[in-house]
Amino acid sequence: MSKGKYWEEAWETAARADIEAKQLADLKEIVQFAYDHAPHYKRSFDEAGVKPQDIRSLADLGRFPTINKKTQRDAQGVGSFLGELAAVPEEDVVFVSTSSGSTGVPTMSPFTQKDFDEWQNVESRLFWMAGMRPSDRYIHALNFSLYVGGPDVIGAQNLGALCIWGGTLPSERLIFILKEYKPTAIWTSPSYAWYLGDTAKKTGVDPKKDFAIKRIFVAGEMGGSIPATRKAIEDLWGAELFDFYGLSDIFGACAAQCEHHDGLHIAEDHILVETVDLNTGEVIPNGERGELVYTTLRKHARPLIRFRTGDIGRFVTEPCACGRTQGRIWVDGRKDDMFIVSAVNVYPSDIEYVVRGLDGVTGEYLIRITEENFTAHYEVTIEKSQGVDEPDESVAARASAALKARIGVKPQKVIVLPDGSIERSTHKARRVIDERKKEEWQKEGI
Repeated sequence: MSKGKYWEEAWETAARADIEAKQLADLKEIVQFAYDHAPHYKRSFDEAGVKPQDIRSLADLGRFPTINKKTQRDAQGVGSFLGELAAVPEEDVVFVSTSSGSTGVPTMSPFTQKDFDEWQNVESRLFWMAGMRPSDRYIHALNFSLYVGGPDVIGAQNLGALCIWGGTLPSERLIFILKEYKPTAIWTSPSYAWYLGDTAKKTGVDPKKDFAIKRIFVAGEMGGSIPATRKAIEDLWGAELFDFYGLSDIFGACAAQCEHHDGLHIAEDHILVETVDLNTGEVIPNGERGELVYTTLRKHARPLIRFRTGDIGRFVTEPCACGRTQGRIWVDGRKDDMFIVSAVNVYPSDIEYVVRGLDGVTGEYLIRITEENFTAHYEVTIEKSQGVDEPDESVAARASAALKARIGVKPQKVIVLPDGSIERSTHKARRVIDERKKEEWQKEGI
């Protein structure tokens, strides 16, 4: 197989006008299809006084109602197994994944065979963009149990790589495979990439010398796009790290970094991106920070028209230095995770940026948000690395000062614990505990 630099050069380097013309044609078709076949869209469009024929330009989409996770939960199972957002009968569905349910009831994401095949072509495109080639050995160390990222291994197989379906193996087993099978690429979460490499070192295995990994793909958490986190993992493994981004609501990875690591190229042939104001929901110009809103352009099993993702970030359409013209996204965090202290918006990703860059700490952290006299406060728990003699009070003071400099408001407290005190995760690490929502946590049994 010889494809050169691009998996699909004509599309990946298309002129902006051609990209938007294709998006408009697909948008008209999918909005009409959703209106004709999905009960929710027929009802919501009629209530909003809009029709599919009202879309004459991409900007016209802003007149249509949005949906969110609650919409999915409310529609799921209503009228049929797939619910009122589905636009095809169950007989046409060949695969269903589910969300983690970390913010509520898990939601299904159904696929027709065409949906599934086009999704895996996107995975091949993203893998190729991140440097994977048929000569690679690839271990897919992501959960296969209902998780939408599981099948993405097929995209690597379709590219021609030798694929090892690892899944969520115990760490010692995965380390053995990394030593014996010598895969050159791996995909996992940022926190587990760090944990796995650190665990290997503590057992006398050097990831740089004893493994053959050249590329690490990460997703599911913010760390892959945080320079300090990326550098820490790269230095530990002696490999290049690429951040991938996906949503269970749409499909596995739908955006990823190229070799320039300057934002994540999003699959604009499948997703139309809008950014809306966090408070008003009004569409704001590209490049400004807001909530990312996605419309699926080609997924027919369950079209998502103006889906509010809850992700805070920005979107630009300027071409990348790599030559690709597909728009790029930067994700700063989850709307649910952002909190306000002294009128300052605080993002967990900014806290991670600071902690990962501190000397003498492991990089693990936990954020706890409290409220006192109607005022929010936050505290950060970190770990001191083994062999560091600096007093805990000094480490805490350095961390507090660095957080104040980066964020603009210092934590109420920085707690320093020994290495290994914070629980590690093999998937998505839970970094934020909001004591203001204590009743919700207890209700969910957390």
